[in-house]
Amino acid sequence: MEAQAQKRGKVKAKYASPCFVNSDRRRCSTALAKAKMSRFRGLWQASWNATKKALTWNVEDWIPPTERYIFNFSSKEELKKWHLYSDSEFGGLSSASLEIKDDGNKSCGVFSGNLSLDVCEGTKWNIARGGFCGMRSKKFDGFIDLDAYDTIAIKLKGDGRSYISTIYTENWVNSPAQLEDNSWQSFVCVPKDNWYIAKIPLAHYLPTWRGNVIDAKLEMNPSRILGMSLSVNAVGGVPGAKTGPGDFRLEVDWIKALRTE
Repeated sequence: MEAQAQKRGKVKAKYASPCFVNSDRRRCSTALAKAKMSRFRGLWQASWNATKKALTWNVEDWIPPTERYIFNFSSKEELKKWHLYSDSEFGGLSSASLEIKDDGNKSCGVFSGNLSLDVCEGTKWNIARGGFCGMRSKKFDGFIDLDAYDTIAIKLKGDGRSYISTIYTENWVNSPAQLEDNSWQSFVCVPKDNWYIAKIPLAHYLPTWRGNVIDAKLEMNPSRILGMSLSVNAVGGVPGAKTGPGDFRLEVDWIKALRTE
């Protein structure tokens, strides 16, 4: 019995031996060190991958494309973005319509109507004559930023008349009490019966108020554009272009912003 007790004591002593305890600690320490090293390697690899991506960035990811569609008259859904106006709102007799023409191969917008210099008798508006129609885009949801571009391009087919391209920007030229948007306008002379891409530098748009050029040195803010319009007048315009009352017709394929420089 005494021998067995001594044997059990030796067994207990064996499992409680400091050398085995130290061995367990060494194994635990080694496992922790490996875990820390693995985590460090993971962080280092992630950092290195991010650095390589930054060093190999594509310039196209940072520079806007050279052109940007603003309007594309390819479906009837586009009509929801526009509304018409004319001198009929002030007692004139001009009329206009906007529709999508689809010939099976391609669609485009058709802005057409009739220009009249006559006015209704007894109108409350103090106007001597009529003679204008236009199509204006509804205000964007916020602003459209064209600061990266320098030119407006419009693909259209006309009737020999000159049309007016207008850009509306946030009101900062007029007084705070003036609720109208700032308008910037340029004439577009459209050749008859042939598709034509008119390119108008933003610098060629002049500040106007109710159709009259503002005689002041002002600069458009292309990052705060609210909308656009195309319009036609019975009188005035580019020399040599068709003028006077009568029918008009303008087909529009698209409107883009271009970066030419």
